[in-house]
Amino acid sequence: MVIRLPRPSYKLGLLLVLLLLGGVLALLEQRDSFGPGPVPRDEAGEPDYYLEDATMTRFDTQGRPHQRLETPRLVHTPHDDVTRTQTPVSRLLDREDRTWFGYGDIGTLGPGSERLTLSGNAWLEAPDEGWRLETDVLHVDLDIGHAFSETTATLFQPPQWTRGERFDAWFDEDRMRLTDNVRGHHPPAVSEEPAS
Repeated sequence: MVIRLPRPSYKLGLLLVLLLLGGVLALLEQRDSFGPGPVPRDEAGEPDYYLEDATMTRFDTQGRPHQRLETPRLVHTPHDDVTRTQTPVSRLLDREDRTWFGYGDIGTLGPGSERLTLSGNAWLEAPDEGWRLETDVLHVDLDIGHAFSETTATLFQPPQWTRGERFDAWFDEDRMRLTDNVRGHHPPAVSEEPAS
């Protein structure tokens, strides 16, 4: 006695192949979902590129690096040629190779990459000089090495501080100024005299 099993139909085989193909495509789609975040879209328009964990370096006319910007996210929109960054940290070298640091919650690099604007908890620090400036919005003209703020700025050089309505610093001229409604705290120097 011979038992005959029914032959699988052509339609059942095709259904199994389609299910297998669907499973493979679902796995590939799930694997790609762990890539970079969504493309940012806002009133500035759709970007032509964006980078994550980016470091931008600009070189001077002699080919030396003199400006660096590090940010966890950088977005460039082509229609206005503006680059927007999150929590950027900038490093600027002056002609004497002193490093100046800048920070903001948001950074905007204008058309032609000539002006960097740091907004929200912005600061500028000159470690070699021992001072730090805090303000809400800080502009840095990268081509001429001029940083300025038109919002209230406080300059700290512990234990002293000075506040003004406008701040200007010229990196290559070793010059800065606070103007308009300037006030400050300058404690007297403590002299150490031997006990008698």
